[in-house]
Amino acid sequence: MSSRLSWHQYFMTITRQVAERSTCNRAKVGAVIVRDKNILATGYNGAPAGMPHCTDVGCLIYQSKTPNGDTEENCFRTIHAEINAIAQAAKNGSSIKDASIYLTHTPCIHCVKVLVNTGIKEIYYESPYKLHTLGEILQHTHVHMEKVDLPQK
Repeated sequence: MSSRLSWHQYFMTITRQVAERSTCNRAKVGAVIVRDKNILATGYNGAPAGMPHCTDVGCLIYQSKTPNGDTEENCFRTIHAEINAIAQAAKNGSSIKDASIYLTHTPCIHCVKVLVNTGIKEIYYESPYKLHTLGEILQHTHVHMEKVDLPQK
């Protein structure tokens, strides 16, 4: 007898599938915004509508320095999955206040700040990414962040 996925595992599995639409050469990231066990919006990382995708024309990478001196690399062409999901909700008139978001990777510090300001209450992720950068902002908000493990096949 097979075991049934938990709600968290169910939404994380869907998040993995959303990430498969990504057009980023560096990482496939997916986002699913959920409230009351209903999907409100999805997003993946890729170029804005109408622009060429990194998979077609390559990435436009820029580097910046963090306050502690680490070098960050980002792509000018790519919108993060979280922002695409928020944009989809806004475009379709769906309020995401008090919702949860499921992500294939922990969000970057910029996306966490946007998620906090949109009223997201819970962030669920599968893979950690730069967790050390998120502590201070999460400490000062009421946003809960938790890792979701999926069963091995």
